[in-house]
Amino acid sequence: MIIRFVIFFVLILLVDLYFYQSLRVLTANWQPRSKQILFYSYWIFSAITISLLILAAAIPPAGAGRVFQKYMFNFMVILTFTKFLGFLPLLIEDIVRLFRWLFTYAGKQTNVPGEHAIPRAKFVSWISLGLLAVPFTTFIYGMVKTAFDYSIKRTTIKLPNLPDKFDGFTIVQISDLHTGSLPGTHPYERAVKLVNDLKPDIIFMTGDLVNNIADEAVDFVPVLKQLTSPNGVYSILGNHDYGDYYHWDNEVDKAKNLQHVKDIHRQMGWKLMLNENVLIKRDDQSIAILGVENWGHKLNFPKYGIMAEAYKGIEDAPVKLLLSHDPSHWEGEVIPKYPDVDVTFSGHTHGFQFGIEIPGFIKWSPSQYVYKQWGGLYQEGKQYIYVNRGLGFLGYLGRVGIPPEISVITLKKG
Repeated sequence: MIIRFVIFFVLILLVDLYFYQSLRVLTANWQPRSKQILFYSYWIFSAITISLLILAAAIPPAGAGRVFQKYMFNFMVILTFTKFLGFLPLLIEDIVRLFRWLFTYAGKQTNVPGEHAIPRAKFVSWISLGLLAVPFTTFIYGMVKTAFDYSIKRTTIKLPNLPDKFDGFTIVQISDLHTGSLPGTHPYERAVKLVNDLKPDIIFMTGDLVNNIADEAVDFVPVLKQLTSPNGVYSILGNHDYGDYYHWDNEVDKAKNLQHVKDIHRQMGWKLMLNENVLIKRDDQSIAILGVENWGHKLNFPKYGIMAEAYKGIEDAPVKLLLSHDPSHWEGEVIPKYPDVDVTFSGHTHGFQFGIEIPGFIKWSPSQYVYKQWGGLYQEGKQYIYVNRGLGFLGYLGRVGIPPEISVITLKKG
């Protein structure tokens, strides 16, 4: 661990040294006093950020310390990444300058040091600075503002076999809460109010309540238990809820943590669907809700879900709505084996928390290179899948171009 930190800090220092050279070029005509102020400001800022990162690594990862660690690490990653972007044009130019100098030196064979040195082009330094400033500002804005800028996305799905009394039935779907990534409960207090104000007929939460451990969600119980609808809140587990990405001392502790996660769902009054189903009735008509544990068809995500168990007993239901965290389950098993599952509700992708979406014009995210169905509504024959882009975030504590989502899906007969 210490070796990794040393390597990380050495890389930060090297990027800092290299990037500082572009600032020297841009300020070549400044007064000596101004250059001195720039020098001290630049290196004092670097020293402070590195010191804060060391402090973040040293304090116990609990409570406010955990939040400080996460945000400080994200800030440093953003800063280093954007400096690296600025570093690339400088590196490319230096390689070109080296070859130009070697060619000039070989042609004139001078012994005067520096006589044929090739000066750094000022416009390259400006490009370098721009490549730092634009993404740095964007990613910081994505942490401070966009991460909690909840978007309500409305979709209508027409089903010819929908019972008449369910015509206009509204579903609110949320997903990927990742409570362990949030600085406090207040963002979800607002999200819960937004959901309740929509007055849905039913609420689905399609997995990943936590990042790794159950304790991350404990403080959120009083907030999330306020979610309400006439037909209740139905939830499933996501790949992060099993604690598979955390180092446990033994399997017993891991099993206890998973049980704690399940208990928290029940404490909030949510119906946790563990490879099972339930019928939602309106007078003499009904539709079926199925919920499976995580089942991934890509990237070696675990296959805990047992679709056959979730399907058992509702074969004759006129409409079947499936909650399955990983959207790859849809093409991997649902479509080929269960053609009468009308709509699947998934999450998992987060829309990569980065992309561009302009309705009717462009819809792009790096997620699409891994998941064919990564955000929004998709159709294959008579079957649909809706992929929620997530309410929370993981890794990068923000969102750029892909806001956190509250989905409103209305079922219509037709």
